[in-house]
Amino acid sequence: MDKPLRKLYYWLKFQLSVNWIKTLYFNFKKFPFKVAIKLPVYFYGSVKLTCLKGKIIIDAPIRRAMLGFGQQFELGTRQKSVAELNLSGQLVVKGHVHIGKDNLLYIGLGAYCEFGHMTCLGSDVKLFCTNKIVLGQWARIGYQSQLLDTNFHSMFDTVTKKRLPLSAPIYIGNYNSIANRNSIMPGTKTPDYCVVASNSLLNKDYAYLGHNILLGGVPAKVIKRNFSRDWEGERKGIEDFLIRKK
Repeated sequence: MDKPLRKLYYWLKFQLSVNWIKTLYFNFKKFPFKVAIKLPVYFYGSVKLTCLKGKIIIDAPIRRAMLGFGQQFELGTRQKSVAELNLSGQLVVKGHVHIGKDNLLYIGLGAYCEFGHMTCLGSDVKLFCTNKIVLGQWARIGYQSQLLDTNFHSMFDTVTKKRLPLSAPIYIGNYNSIANRNSIMPGTKTPDYCVVASNSLLNKDYAYLGHNILLGGVPAKVIKRNFSRDWEGERKGIEDFLIRKK
């Protein structure tokens, strides 16, 4: 296949991957016309827009497809068609954001969720925000992970009868590499330049432990210090692969 035909093939393949009905509907419903016409949010594949009564703010220069919901960037190519967005609260986007296939994003009434530049949610991630969830720039969450800032059910001490907090904010630092199948629970705080091993449970403040650490376990603890993902070595390749050029 010569170069012009190859370019045409990939262009057609991309156009067919976009859910144009949901993309156009969302942008023109949620943004002023001068923003909506640039189509800053793209939906790919099947997605259910359960509620769009909340607010989305893009706190960055507006570009086409800067937030991709349902993007294909992992090795698996099939979808389960269970992607869902419930935007009842406020979502703030501070740059390019990449959300994989089959994600569930629930941002409840009165809740605040913030995605930093180059935030990434792998496939089949579940995010439940009823209070506050902030993901720093280059915070990348592996597939089949879950972020929950609430316990959903009221709990109490059976001796003192004291009610335990129902929810607590989650703060994920900048340049965090959180592997697959992790549970990030209410009250979690991570420092910048943090790596989290697979199948771990984060449920407290780890920010005081300092940068360049590897966390892991149930519940998570420091496994190794002076440990970091090679962000500078990967940066250009990730940006070239995930950021749609005009």
